[in-house]
Amino acid sequence: MIRGLAFLLFALAISAKTPEWDRAHDLYQRTEYAQSLAVLERIPNKGFDEFQLIGRCHLMQGDYKKATESFEKALALAPRDSELHRLLGNAFGRRAELSSVFTAPGYARKAHQYFEQAVALDPNNREAVANLFEYYLEAPGIMGGGIDKAENLVTQISRLDPPAGYHAQAQLERKRDRYEAAEEQLRRAAEMAPRQAGRLIDLARFLADRGRVKESDEEFTAAAHISPDSPQLLFARAETYIRQKRNLKDARRLLERYIASQLTPDDPPREEARALLAKTGN
Repeated sequence: MIRGLAFLLFALAISAKTPEWDRAHDLYQRTEYAQSLAVLERIPNKGFDEFQLIGRCHLMQGDYKKATESFEKALALAPRDSELHRLLGNAFGRRAELSSVFTAPGYARKAHQYFEQAVALDPNNREAVANLFEYYLEAPGIMGGGIDKAENLVTQISRLDPPAGYHAQAQLERKRDRYEAAEEQLRRAAEMAPRQAGRLIDLARFLADRGRVKESDEEFTAAAHISPDSPQLLFARAETYIRQKRNLKDARRLLERYIASQLTPDDPPREEARALLAKTGN
């Protein structure tokens, strides 16, 4: 009884959120990462919530080493937290992408390990399952990747989010250079979620990559009817125009609207949008 009470008090202690954390989290949600970190640094006795949020801020700022260090401190306080394992997988994955050929394999293996642990701890963690799927799809076999492994996760993705299941199947088909099949899966995803602009954006990007510009623009327009001010749409449409070196004035206007939008951590950072803006010319 005493041991159980002690465990409960410990659990409450690591999960208690302070007004300072609330302020820092609000700043984080508004993508003001430096300001959020400044608030968090002033908290004297940091616990799980503080270390996790510090790690998230560093992750969004692109400081992946500091992100992993903070997430590992949080993990020591909550070793069975699925989302924390997923975040560590993302941080180590980014370190692998940016590291030398000597250090990248070690970071990639850690990313693989953390993604698998995140899914094992919570099979219903949609983002963890999606991250593991993407790892399997893109990583070489020597690093634990493989199309067959990715394919085995499609059923799980479909159970958690049916439209996302079609999208995952489209990624598999595209990886196999089966473009007609990939397009069919993307159209099924859009049909299943007719109010989700993101599904039409996925289809528009795919069509643009296949050189079907008119059809791509039609899907972007359809997405705009659903969510005209969606930052995701503004960024994706501008990025597509710039990549194809067309409609650069429109791309510029879209990016200016994007930069002025109220963004969230799910959106690309403004710095990325400003880099694209520089490619549109005067």
